[in-house]
Amino acid sequence: MTRTDASHALFAADALLPGGWARNVLLRWNAQGEFTQIEPGATCPPEVPRATGPVIPGMPNLHSHAFQRAFAGLTEHRTQAQDSFWSWRTLMYGFANRLTPEQLEAIASWLYLEMLQAGYTSVCEFHYVHHDQDGAPYADDALLSQVLLRAAARVGMGMTLLPVLYQTSGFGGQPARSDQARFLRSTDNMLALLQGLQPLAAELGAQLGLAPHSLRAVPPASLRAAIEGLHALLPDAPVHIHIAEQQQEVEDCLAWSGLRPVQWLLAHMPVDARWCLVHATHMTPAEYEAAARSGAVAGLCPMTEANLGDGIFDAPLWVAHGGRWGIGSDSHVCVNAAEELQMLEYSQRLALRQRNVLATPTQPHVATAMTLQAVAGGARASGRSITGLAVGQQADMVALDAQHVALAGLPAELAYAGHVFGSQRSSAIANVWCAGRLRVQAGRHALHDDLQHAFINARRQLLAITH
Repeated sequence: MTRTDASHALFAADALLPGGWARNVLLRWNAQGEFTQIEPGATCPPEVPRATGPVIPGMPNLHSHAFQRAFAGLTEHRTQAQDSFWSWRTLMYGFANRLTPEQLEAIASWLYLEMLQAGYTSVCEFHYVHHDQDGAPYADDALLSQVLLRAAARVGMGMTLLPVLYQTSGFGGQPARSDQARFLRSTDNMLALLQGLQPLAAELGAQLGLAPHSLRAVPPASLRAAIEGLHALLPDAPVHIHIAEQQQEVEDCLAWSGLRPVQWLLAHMPVDARWCLVHATHMTPAEYEAAARSGAVAGLCPMTEANLGDGIFDAPLWVAHGGRWGIGSDSHVCVNAAEELQMLEYSQRLALRQRNVLATPTQPHVATAMTLQAVAGGARASGRSITGLAVGQQADMVALDAQHVALAGLPAELAYAGHVFGSQRSSAIANVWCAGRLRVQAGRHALHDDLQHAFINARRQLLAITH
C-alpha cells in the first residue's frame, strides 16, 4: 500500500454502519472522497491509522440560517407581556437588516467550523438575506450566495445552498413590509440566480436547491412556477419550506384558504421525496399520514423550536407512518448534533410521559436508532450522497474519543449513548472527516482561532449598530 492509500483509510474497532454497530471495520475511500470499501471483521493493516474511538457517520444539518448565530442568546429578555416567535422575529429583523457581506462571511465561516467540531459534516443553508441594506440588489446579484458557498468550502463543510423565495408578508398576497426588502425576489429572478450559481456550486462540490420561505411569503402561482422552473433546471434539486411552525400560521392559513398549511400544500403542490417540510409542528393525524406518504422529509429543529416556544412534533406518529426525518440547528441557539437528538427525544418523553420513545424494534438503543434515522433523512433532504458509512457514499465521519469520561470503559453502543445523553456539553468528538479529508483533529479545526476572532469582531460591530 502506498502512503497515499494509507491516508485514505481508517480502522475502527467499532463503527456505526447503516445496519447498526459493527466490530473491526476497515474503511477506505478514494481521492474524490467516496467510500470504496467498508469491511467489518477486518484486521488492521499496520500502515492504516486506528480511530480514537467509535466511528459514526457525519450528521447532515438540514436547516440553517447562518447569520442568526451572531445573536444566539441575545434575545432572552421579555419585550412583550407574552413573548413569542413573532416578537423574536422583530428582533431578528434588526440584525438581518444591518448585516454586511463581510460580516456574513465571518459569521458563516465560524458557524460552519463550529458545526464540524460538533459532529455535523453537511449543511442545508436556508438563505434569505439577498440584497444590500436598502433592499437594492448588489452589483453582483449573487454576492451573498457566493459568500456562503465560499465560507463552507473554506472550512470543508458540505453544502446544500437553498436561496429563499420571499415575496409577500402574509397569506392572500399581503404586500411585503419595509423590513423584508432584503429578502425579496421575483420568481424569474430567483431562477436566474440559481442558473448563475451552477458553475460555482459545481466547482465547490455543493448542491443547489430552492426554499420557498413559507405559504404566507410565496403566493400559489409563484410557488407553482418556481417549483416547475427549478426542476426544469435541476430535476433532482431539493425543495425546503417552513410550514405549520406556529399555531397563528395555521389559523391564518385556514382563514385564507379553508385548509391547514400542510393540507393545502399536499393538495396543491407536487410534494415528493425531494421536499423537506421544515418544522411541520402543528399537523392533524390525517396530515401526518398524508405528508409521510408523500415521501417528504420532516425537518426538525428541536432546540430552536423549544427556544421559540413553537410546540412539539409528534415523532412517534410520523415514524409509525414511515415518515423520514432529520435535524437542523436553525437559529443556532445550539450548535451540537448530539444535543439536538437529545432534545428531540426528551421533548417526546415530556409529551408522552414515556422513555426511549424513538428506539425501534431493530435498534433498541435510542441514540443509535435516532442517529441512523437522522442521517438517512438528512441525506435525502440535502440531495447529496451522504447516507452514512457505506460504499459509494461520501466519506463523512466522526471519531469519538474513547477516553472521554462519558465513554471510557464502555462498549460502543453504550459509549455512544453516553455521548448523546451524558456528555454534559463537554464534547466527546475527537476527529471529523468530510469527503475523506480530516477537518477536525483532537476536537479543533485548524482555522479555529482566526475564524473565532473574526466572528467576535463581526458580532461586536452588529451590536454596536443595533444598540
